[in-house]
Amino acid sequence: MRKLSAVIVLMFLLSGCKSDERILERLGMVQTSSYDLSEDQRLKVTSSIPVVNPESVSRRELLVVEADSIKEARLQFSRKTELFLVSGQLRNVLFGLNLTKAGLGNYLDTLMRDPSVALGVRVSIVDGDAGALLSKDYKQHADTGQYVDHLLEKEGGRNSIPQITLYEFSRDYNDDGIDPIAPIIKETEDHVVIEGIACFEQDRYRMKIPAADGMIFALLRGSLNQGEVALNLGEDGGRKRIVMFSSLGSQHKLKVIRSENSRFKVKISASIQGSVLEYTGSLRLQNKADRQELEKEISAKLSSEGNQMIRNLQQHHVDSLGIGQYVRNSLSYREWKSTDWNKVYPSVEIEFHPKVIIKDYGKYN
Repeated sequence: MRKLSAVIVLMFLLSGCKSDERILERLGMVQTSSYDLSEDQRLKVTSSIPVVNPESVSRRELLVVEADSIKEARLQFSRKTELFLVSGQLRNVLFGLNLTKAGLGNYLDTLMRDPSVALGVRVSIVDGDAGALLSKDYKQHADTGQYVDHLLEKEGGRNSIPQITLYEFSRDYNDDGIDPIAPIIKETEDHVVIEGIACFEQDRYRMKIPAADGMIFALLRGSLNQGEVALNLGEDGGRKRIVMFSSLGSQHKLKVIRSENSRFKVKISASIQGSVLEYTGSLRLQNKADRQELEKEISAKLSSEGNQMIRNLQQHHVDSLGIGQYVRNSLSYREWKSTDWNKVYPSVEIEFHPKVIIKDYGKYN
């Protein structure tokens, strides 16, 4: 009798496991999703799903719907595919420019609340229609979503653009001493290109830092272990003087000074070391005096461009460098809460003081 009871219990357990069964070919593992604002102000959602069936000609399935929310879009997706959709493999979310100008707060909140969406998902902005970029097929790349993901990972590793995750964007959005940033990309005829860095005021896009200035932004924002930058130092006898500074590392310091009239002054210092891989000027780098002269010229160029970038950020009311965090740490809780940082920030005197040291300069005769 006991044996019979045990067999019956085992049969119930085995039958119960069937409801949790997931067959790989029946799963739709969303890897990249894009969000745009449609012409009628609804949310247009596009999702790219890799096709694992070896007999399929297509390498991915694209689903496109218009809805009033992300969750409603997912319900509509389910009605358009035989696959069981899951978000555990989501790698990147792309937001179109029109949507970022309207504000991302509600959509970020939805993604953050979803337990199936990892906090390490990358956040990227598309200069244009994000769905159109994700839907396009590029001959040299089998999957556009993976192509974009690998491109952002590679450039982020070189510090030319920031690698921003869902957690980091949401953290900075909810912090009263810094505004969020994200890489911005653009569709071209046969490639996706890095456009630069999108800067936000709270959850709304305000301005873009060009990709060519990404390293200068990185020097202003924090310390670096690796990077490279090309600088135009002007002309010498009608010829452009270009220097390529590589293997770049820096130590970042920021000091907040408060004057008697309660105005703030901020000094950003950066001690920068690197290698000169290319130089087209007339200085002879094997001579110590000439190297020191080049160090001064590079420092002056970085200072000029860095201070101009700071002014531009202040004019657009975006604290992408997190100056407010340093000011907040220099004040008491009561003083900070009584300070309207959004109004104070544009008038804060901020100075960038870089000091460059050339570690080596290759082989020169």
